Amino acid sequence: MKFRRSERLIDMTNYLLEHPRQLVPLTFFAKRYGSAKSSISEDLAIIKETFEHRGIGALQTVPGAAGGVKYYVKVKNEEAEPFIEKLCNLIADPERLLPGGYLFMTDIIGNPSIVNKVGRLFASAYCDTKIDVVMTIATKGIPIAYAVASLLNVPVVIVRGDNKVTEGSTVSINYVSGSTKRIQTMVLSKRSLAEGSNVLIVDDFMKAGGTVNGMISMLYEFKANLAGIAVLVESENIEERLVDEYLSLVKLSDVDVRAKKINVNKGNYFVKNKGDKR
Repeated sequence: MKFRRSERLIDMTNYLLEHPRQLVPLTFFAKRYGSAKSSISEDLAIIKETFEHRGIGALQTVPGAAGGVKYYVKVKNEEAEPFIEKLCNLIADPERLLPGGYLFMTDIIGNPSIVNKVGRLFASAYCDTKIDVVMTIATKGIPIAYAVASLLNVPVVIVRGDNKVTEGSTVSINYVSGSTKRIQTMVLSKRSLAEGSNVLIVDDFMKAGGTVNGMISMLYEFKANLAGIAVLVESENIEERLVDEYLSLVKLSDVDVRAKKINVNKGNYFVKNKGDKR
């Protein structure tokens, strides 16, 4: 079947978006559409220009006989800034206050549109980093982890607080919670993580960083490498932060239960991630 250029462009765009960070040979597209490589190269040039102009992402061309093209998620700062401001406004809503100064976040974590955009920002920030796995801890960080992993085209590994029969043999470690200073346990199946894997840790909320630090210790047990840490919200007023290098979208500055006021600011996303300032 012979494809018209308009059909090729639509199908190629869809294929690239569904296979981020995967090297796609030009011969694959040439056979798929029954077209010459020169025509495919021209089509890719159009897609590349449109992606970059619209802030959809970037196409990297790999030369040589074994080369091809890769799609990477790239988010411009001008697109990221209004979204992070929206997040700050959502989290600052006093109706989120729960007894004990906790915040209700389930509606945000359960909103696919918000979670997907969070995933795009994190995937963009780490698009040039070698990542084999995204790791999180059950339960609220799971939707964010899957959103990031789908755009980095890597699997998700979930660390749990207890052992499950379906996990098989596991590795268990004890860690100290940064906020409560209590000793807790986390467990990971031995089959979940290969030795030498480059791991991006993702979580929804970080106080002192005890849980994240525990996951870092888990990486040591598997002889895996820490590729980065990304959190949706970080708490600012912490005496002793157990984690130094991380990326955050929102910073929780203060919670005044009596005055029903939640003070939030932008996280360090724009400081850590230079992004595309065009």
